[in-house]
Amino acid sequence: MASKDRQITREEVSKHNKDGDLWVIIDAKVYDLSRFVNLHPGGKSVLLEPDVAGQDATEQFYGLHRHEVLEKPQYQRLQIGVIAGEKPRLHGRIAGEISDVPYAEPTWLQPGFYSPYFTENHRQFQKAVRKFMDEWVYPDAIAREADGKRPSQSVIDKMTELNLNAMRLGPGKHLQGRILMNGIVKPEEFDYFHELIITQEFARSSLRGYGDGLLGGMVIGLPPVLNFGSEELKARVIPDVLDGKKFICLAISEAHAGSDVMGLQTSAVKSEDGKYWIINGSKKWITNGTFSDYFTVGCKTEDGFTVILVERGPGVETKQIKTSYSSVAGTAYITFDNVKVPVENTLGEEGGGIFVILSNFNHERWVMCCASARSQRGIVEECLKWVNQRKVFGKPLASQAVIRAKLANMIARAETSQNWLENITYQMCNMSYKQQASKLAGQIAFLKSYSTGCGQETARDAVQIFGGRGITATGMGQYIEHYHRTIPFDALLGGAEDVLADLGVRQALRAMPKNARL
Repeated sequence: MASKDRQITREEVSKHNKDGDLWVIIDAKVYDLSRFVNLHPGGKSVLLEPDVAGQDATEQFYGLHRHEVLEKPQYQRLQIGVIAGEKPRLHGRIAGEISDVPYAEPTWLQPGFYSPYFTENHRQFQKAVRKFMDEWVYPDAIAREADGKRPSQSVIDKMTELNLNAMRLGPGKHLQGRILMNGIVKPEEFDYFHELIITQEFARSSLRGYGDGLLGGMVIGLPPVLNFGSEELKARVIPDVLDGKKFICLAISEAHAGSDVMGLQTSAVKSEDGKYWIINGSKKWITNGTFSDYFTVGCKTEDGFTVILVERGPGVETKQIKTSYSSVAGTAYITFDNVKVPVENTLGEEGGGIFVILSNFNHERWVMCCASARSQRGIVEECLKWVNQRKVFGKPLASQAVIRAKLANMIARAETSQNWLENITYQMCNMSYKQQASKLAGQIAFLKSYSTGCGQETARDAVQIFGGRGITATGMGQYIEHYHRTIPFDALLGGAEDVLADLGVRQALRAMPKNARL
């Protein structure tokens, strides 16, 4: 086997320029394609072009392929040396590293910039979280999106070791006594900016369906238990869920009621002895429902709307719903047929379920805002790289004014979403949970509506920039295609954009001073 360090001159490479004896140069590395030429997915004629065979084909390669193609073992084996006196200088994604592409990172992570919000501890925490996400989450996300299975238990177990599962629920008593990220941050010092970092690094390294599949149901389904469950219920349920041994989801939406929580039809009636709830009905579009052990269920009861924790058992059936984004999320249709549940599983007061759910919505929507802002930034990075290396009409794609205009709008949307998010996060760090509910519900609703709306515009612009590659599930535009296909989920989950925008306005109107006049 030839050494990859073998020094080869460009003159020598140029002699190997025909079918059966074909070498090319890509970024100072020499590849022997003599046997590969007939296996080339694009046909051998492309490789036998005069400006490719025996030549430096770096520009041609990066006009058609992503850098990671060269990192695959089957292609690495084709390398036979390097050009004498030259060194490779191009790279793709570098695991754990901060990107040097402009606007690819939020300002606080860019060298030479400052932030009033993020401390040195946040920076150390971010570095450790990114390393974990790149090493564990990213490869599993790629593999699971390919086979459609739920996230690997090995990843969940590794997250448990670092207490990442617990940290995804935000600051609180549930972190007491836990060692967070190998001790980088103390439980009492963990704040919403630490959680923001986790969510944004997760969004950066994951894929949309996988992101929901990796305990997305826990993030929204466990807080009602944590905040409103009895001590006995919490002691029995929470440890196994945070340790990744059991799974939970939030089961609110139904076929006839989504944003209209009070219109839900699933019923819970007490047994004659008053010891049990008997639950009947169905739920739809429930994230993680296919593999959950626990269901935080919204029910219509005699006193109004009540939230009850249901354990998988007799009468509970789950069926997977096929969606356009991914089967990895475990999206389910759930039926409850005379399901018997102890009344001790009631979360909060009977008839007080609306308070339980509304108190959960702020955090859920804020998490979505974190992910949305970071996902947009990833698309900006993809587009900046593409327009810089793609040639059209003999010039880089970036030379087209219409392309630069699209990029300008994409960058502006990503930056405004992030900065509004950081401001709201700062308020959360300095408000009680009750203050957040009264003062930030409207702001978070506005931001969620705004950021997902921005995301949809960015997705459309990105497809136009990538052209046909932007609607192709593999190759150069694979992440653009994935984002364009999955962004509608961000716009709907946690509340549709129009509903949330109206919520924000209604909250503002309620706060209008009585004496205000033009």
